[in-house]
Amino acid sequence: MPRRTPARSTGLLAGIALTTTLLAACGSSSSDQASGRTVAGTEGKTSYPLTIKDNCGVDVTIDQAPERAVSVNQGSTEILLSLGLQDRMVGTATWTDEIRPDLAEANAEVPRLSDNTVSYERVLKEEPDLVTASFGYSLNGEDPDRRAQYAKLGVPTYLAPSHCDGRTDESGDGPRDHPLEMETVYREITQLAEIFDVPSRGAELVAELKQRMKDAAASAPDDDVTIAYWFANTELPYMAGANGSPGVMSRTLGITNVFDDTDVEWPQISWESVLDRDPDVIALGDLRRDQETGDRLADKIAFLESNPVTKQLTAVREKRYVVLNGADMNPSIRTVDGTEKIAKTLADLGLAH
Repeated sequence: MPRRTPARSTGLLAGIALTTTLLAACGSSSSDQASGRTVAGTEGKTSYPLTIKDNCGVDVTIDQAPERAVSVNQGSTEILLSLGLQDRMVGTATWTDEIRPDLAEANAEVPRLSDNTVSYERVLKEEPDLVTASFGYSLNGEDPDRRAQYAKLGVPTYLAPSHCDGRTDESGDGPRDHPLEMETVYREITQLAEIFDVPSRGAELVAELKQRMKDAAASAPDDDVTIAYWFANTELPYMAGANGSPGVMSRTLGITNVFDDTDVEWPQISWESVLDRDPDVIALGDLRRDQETGDRLADKIAFLESNPVTKQLTAVREKRYVVLNGADMNPSIRTVDGTEKIAKTLADLGLAH
């Protein structure tokens, strides 16, 4: 998602007996692409110590199943909750939306440390034995050595592979050299399930998500349908490029993102450029936050239908809106939710069967 730069913070905590070893580069090794483990499980269980190779530039070694995890992004949090791990979580942070309804009861058991980016000190106060994140800037703040600082305190960190997969810079918002695929999200689920010694739960969740994506793909439109994905900002909108979560949704459904000629994940694009490409449908992020202009759905629609440029758009004149949560536009299990919502809306609009 388009980043907001968090404040720099520092802190210390007595060591916890887990270790993390830094590497130099961000990417995915061959072992990481398979399951990420270097120590094979026994009879479907995780064997410790478990090493996740090259987790966005870091080898993460886990000595035992975590009991005090902190997740600092909604996407990571919802994976952990979907795996039934709420009793092993001591904090969450950085929310764009309400929790998925099916996870609300489990989520209520976990303290929310912050609605937005949480400080390093606040995380350490919970004495975590694992910190997980969907985005590097939520984990690191402005400090590129934050993971190393956690490691010196004996706290391993796990970063979603989707954050760095194909990245040609370290921003988390910039270009990718190839399109993101759902397999990267499935790898995250599998690795987290291994870390927490619940591999069968991970396999079940991945199978469920794959089936849902297959079902959604079955309702692809017969004719070419074009779409634009608007995350936030009314002045210079963040519109999805080709290689992030919206790209997964578009390819699955056989529709065309009008900005699929840019490999930047969330470029800021003028409204005149949007009008020039005039998408059939606009996907609108309904964000439950107040960080950018146009975060909320009502504000987006009011802007589109009153601005002299945007009200000329075909999608606006025909009121062809797909309503997505902000989290649906980020690489996570919500990518599946977003795919289903687009498929249903296209069918309701008579653009798909």
